[in-house]
Amino acid sequence: MTFKSLEVSDYETLKNYFSDQPYNLSIYSLASLIAWSSQNFKTSFTLLNGICFMANEKEQDRGTRHLILPVSSQRIFEPSELHHYARELGYKRYSFVPGDYMERFDRMAWENFFTLTEQKEFEDYVYRTEDLAELKGNRYSKKRNLISQFKRNYLFYNRVSVESIRPEAVEECEKFIELWCEEHACSEEDQNSLACEKSALVKTLHHLDRLESMSILIRIDGVVSALGIGSRLNETTATLNFEKAFVEIKGLYQFLDNECAKRLFSSYRFINKESDMNLPDLAEAKKSYDPIHRVKSFELVVK
Repeated sequence: MTFKSLEVSDYETLKNYFSDQPYNLSIYSLASLIAWSSQNFKTSFTLLNGICFMANEKEQDRGTRHLILPVSSQRIFEPSELHHYARELGYKRYSFVPGDYMERFDRMAWENFFTLTEQKEFEDYVYRTEDLAELKGNRYSKKRNLISQFKRNYLFYNRVSVESIRPEAVEECEKFIELWCEEHACSEEDQNSLACEKSALVKTLHHLDRLESMSILIRIDGVVSALGIGSRLNETTATLNFEKAFVEIKGLYQFLDNECAKRLFSSYRFINKESDMNLPDLAEAKKSYDPIHRVKSFELVVK
């Protein structure tokens, strides 16, 4: 069966498959899948009997070749079916299988067909939108204090504007990303996780409307200083795919996060902030917002 390389132009064709998909890991955001697909980390798909099958692999490492769970707005798939489809399509493994999805079936049902390995670096953080928008209680007192300092230093002097990212601002956003990357060593030559994220972010910026992404941009003294981009994951949950701000501006990250919750995700009950990619500073930041739960990720190897 032929798999087609996943492109931005495929969004319209595939979005109905993803409209009511049951998975809570952020990778199952169609906009995110498209953004992260590149020459170095290729995503491809095929359609069969109302089911979308997607495959990933790194160009220089054939051992990473895998499927993600099949996507359909009409049904879920039992372990025996997943085993059958993997063999039929010629794949030996599934990656990014959500732990909460696996709990729908008895563990023995999984172990009859697959060897299970937890992917701890891809465990997602999930929050209540209400918590991040209102920041109530002692657990968020430091966040509120930092936001108050930011407002006193910038907002109250009319130095701040908050807006959606419009096409005419994309070039400015790209310059901001370049500056941010200089601070965080996301070298494209190294192809590290931050470099891949940069590529995905730039692609998204150029196709915000086509990918139906939600966006926010913060200017300070007219200069782009922070941005956030999100997408629909499922009926109850949105994903905050990208969140960048100049770290030297005290309280800006906290202000941005709060504005994203209020402006972008008010119609969703939960916000998935993706994984920490095994980056200690990122993990600490995500934990500091007190997630209501973590969505585990598993790899399933066909027996």
